[in-house]
Amino acid sequence: MRTYDFTPFARSAIGFDRLFELLNAGSKETAEGYPPYDIIRTSEDGFRISLAVAGFKSSDISITAQQNLLTVTGRKADAKNEMDYIYHGISAAPFERRFNLADYIEVESASFENGLLQINLIRRLPEAMKPRRIEIRTAEAADHHKPAKAA
Repeated sequence: MRTYDFTPFARSAIGFDRLFELLNAGSKETAEGYPPYDIIRTSEDGFRISLAVAGFKSSDISITAQQNLLTVTGRKADAKNEMDYIYHGISAAPFERRFNLADYIEVESASFENGLLQINLIRRLPEAMKPRRIEIRTAEAADHHKPAKAA
């Protein structure tokens, strides 16, 4: 994979530090694919992350959301009676998956069923950032709103 030097852009871009950090971190990310996951758009402002975590129980998994970062960690509890495996193909290795979230993306809910962990996300923009229609007043309308002159 190619690496890019964003230094020339960073010198003149103010407030884009996080973007450059994300781009640099993405190029250094390992190709480890465990556990496999899907990211699905469920609506204009809704998303779902589905992680395949076969062999784990919901109590073995923790989800932590903090500003712009979602971390999913899996650690199996120590088994009291170890099995004598002839072949062990279902991984029980501990894992940590990190997902960078855009501003205003929040975790709405999480569920666990049939070996799939489903994390529902939603974008919640503050009212001040939502588009709003501005009324255009005419000179006539402005005259109607002037207080009457006292005689």
